[in-house]
Amino acid sequence: MSKGNIEKGQLREGYTTGSAATAAAMAAVRVLLGGHTPERIEIPLPVKGSLDIPVARVEFSGEKARAVVIKDGGDDPDATHGHEIHALIKFSKSDVLRIELDGGKGVGRVTLPGLPVPVGEAAINPVPRKQIIAGVLAEISRSSADFRGLVHITIEVPQGAAIAEETMNARLGILGGISILGTQGIVRPFSNASWKASIAQSLNVARASGLDTIVFSTGRRSEQFYLENFPETPQIGMIQAADFFKFSMQQARLKKMRKVRWAIFIGKLVKHAMGFPYTHAKDWAIDFDLLARWCTELGLSDKLTKKIRAAITARNIYEMVPEKSRDAFISMLVRKAKLNACAFYGNSEVAIEYALFDFDGNIIYNDYNQKKSSSSFSPME
Repeated sequence: MSKGNIEKGQLREGYTTGSAATAAAMAAVRVLLGGHTPERIEIPLPVKGSLDIPVARVEFSGEKARAVVIKDGGDDPDATHGHEIHALIKFSKSDVLRIELDGGKGVGRVTLPGLPVPVGEAAINPVPRKQIIAGVLAEISRSSADFRGLVHITIEVPQGAAIAEETMNARLGILGGISILGTQGIVRPFSNASWKASIAQSLNVARASGLDTIVFSTGRRSEQFYLENFPETPQIGMIQAADFFKFSMQQARLKKMRKVRWAIFIGKLVKHAMGFPYTHAKDWAIDFDLLARWCTELGLSDKLTKKIRAAITARNIYEMVPEKSRDAFISMLVRKAKLNACAFYGNSEVAIEYALFDFDGNIIYNDYNQKKSSSSFSPME
């Protein structure tokens, strides 16, 4: 993304809480290192490129500086839109350059397992954590000051506790405030109608190119992991279906796709298995009682199924299931997901396949015999 550009068509893009926190941290560091208070600051994005973000103010006092950025969700604002994101930076003596990052007021603390942040830590997700640290290191390297020492960063959201009441954080065991999020650094406006149109159009292009096999992913990361494992897959054969399970299968039927593959993570797989037509957490929450009953049918202990009923995420449950039972657990979910996919397609003769990834991109289930080095993806396979 070019500097300062947050426009896309008629819908204006915004930036994530991770990007806002990065901009605030960089602005505070700049002032502490003797620079002028910036009106705007260029931050690194997690994947590639940079983004120019306005800085509301910087307060400087001795070895501390606090910078404030107003979160802008663009034309798809979430609960944090328009709120202040703060970064408090403090320098301390150290023989080498070190950075410590924590959350303060309004940033939640993780109290339950199953999330990408360990229990007890501030709810700053791994990608924005790396983004904030990378931004601060870039700011230090650009400075004329030869700085060596400890940089302590505290991210705060003054209204975070109130904002969190509008989210699912408490249910997930994140208490006291919001999470600092953002895998891309940019908030792209989400319109159901436009996303559906994109799915339909992408299928049209794939079919017109002679493909009758399509790979649906549930987002950028699942698509990335799929292509890393199966690089021979044509780009036009990959479609980000997001949460539109039923719609995507219906469109695949209309375009006469013979085979449909899903690149997916455990949470979406569970929702496919439960037959949710639309899998967004806001509208369709996992039925943990039902999942516990399924686990009972697999022969898992009553003690374990009781824990499953009290779980907060599908990932949490996957980690609970003993390794010796995980293959059976995943196979059960895939079997149910395939039945629902066929039902949405409207024809049980369509070939449905799943590739399930962990959060590091490793394949933990793959029910078609295709290896990373193969070239078997073809229009008529």
